[in-house]
Amino acid sequence: MRKNRIAIYVDLLFCLVIIPLSVMLLPVDRWIVHNTAFLVTLVAYVYLLYFVYRVACLPKLFMRKKYVAILLLFASTVTVTALLTYFPVPAERITGDTVMMNARMSMRRQTIWFYFLIVTGFSLAIDVTIELFRQIISRQEIETEKNKAELALYKAQINPHFLFNTLNTLYALVLSGSDKTESAFVKFSGILRYTYSQSGAEQIPIEDELEYIRQYVELQKLRLNRHTNVELVCEVTDGRIQIPPMILITFVENAFKYGTSSDTDCTIRIALKADESRMLFETENVVMRRREDKSDGIGIVNCRKRLELLYPGRYRLETYEKEGVYRVTLELKLKNNR
Repeated sequence: MRKNRIAIYVDLLFCLVIIPLSVMLLPVDRWIVHNTAFLVTLVAYVYLLYFVYRVACLPKLFMRKKYVAILLLFASTVTVTALLTYFPVPAERITGDTVMMNARMSMRRQTIWFYFLIVTGFSLAIDVTIELFRQIISRQEIETEKNKAELALYKAQINPHFLFNTLNTLYALVLSGSDKTESAFVKFSGILRYTYSQSGAEQIPIEDELEYIRQYVELQKLRLNRHTNVELVCEVTDGRIQIPPMILITFVENAFKYGTSSDTDCTIRIALKADESRMLFETENVVMRRREDKSDGIGIVNCRKRLELLYPGRYRLETYEKEGVYRVTLELKLKNNR
C-alpha cells in the first residue's frame, strides 16, 4: 500500500511538474504557432514513453532474467524515437536556406533524444528506487511475521513450564493433607483462567499482570511455613500502562523455586515500579537450592528472547548471585523515544 502511494505521487510529480517545466525550456511560443503538430506529438511521446517504462518495470524484468524482453523494449523505444526525428516539417517552414533548415532539424533531433534520455533515466531511477523500497517493506513484513511466530513459540513454552511448577505446588499440598488445599485450587483456577485468557494478547494493563503475580504469591504462601517471608512492593502510577503478558512471572517462579525453605529463615523480595515511560522489576532471594547444570532455565532464556524481540535496545536484564543472594533486575523503556 505504501509503495503504491509513493508510486502515484512520483507519477503525478513527473507528469504535472517535471514534464511541463521541461517543455517550457523549448521555444514553445514559436513551435505552437509553426510546429503545433510536432509539439503535440513530442509531448504525447514523452508521456507515452514514461508510462511504457513504468508499466514494463525494467528492474522486475531484470530480476526475472527476461533479458529478451528488455532488449525488445529498448529496441522498440529507440526505433520510435529515431522515427520521430524524421517528423515532417510544415511546408510553409521549408526554405531554400539549407544551413537554416539543417540547424532546425538538428535542434529537433537533439530535443527528441534529450527527452528520450531524460525520461529513460528518470523512469529507471524511479523503478529501481520503488523496487528497493518494496523489497525493504517485504523483508520487514517477513521479519515481523517471523518475530510473531517466535513470540508465540516462546509463550507456548513458558505456559507449560509455569503450569508444571504450579501443579507441583498443588501436589505437595494434597500429599500433606493440608486444609489449605481447597483454597489453593480456587486460586489456581483463577491463575489458569488468566493464563489462557491473555495468551493471545500482545499487551495487557500492568494492573492485570500485577494481580496475576499477587495470586501466584498467595498460592505459594499456602504451601510455605513461617520460615519463608515474602515481601511484595508495588509502585505503579497508572494501572493502564501496557506491558507484555507473563513477562515477569518467570522471575517470581524462580525466586520461590530456589529461595524457599521449610526449616531455615529466608526472605523473598519482589518489587515493581512503573510509570508511563519506564518499568523496573526486581526480585531477590537467598539461594536455598541450586540448579544442577548451573545455567539459566528455559523460562529465563525464553523471557530474554521475548524481550529482545519486543524491546530491542530498550531493556536491561541482569541476573547475578552475590554472597548467597540471587538478584534479578529488569528495566524496560516503555516508550520508544528514538
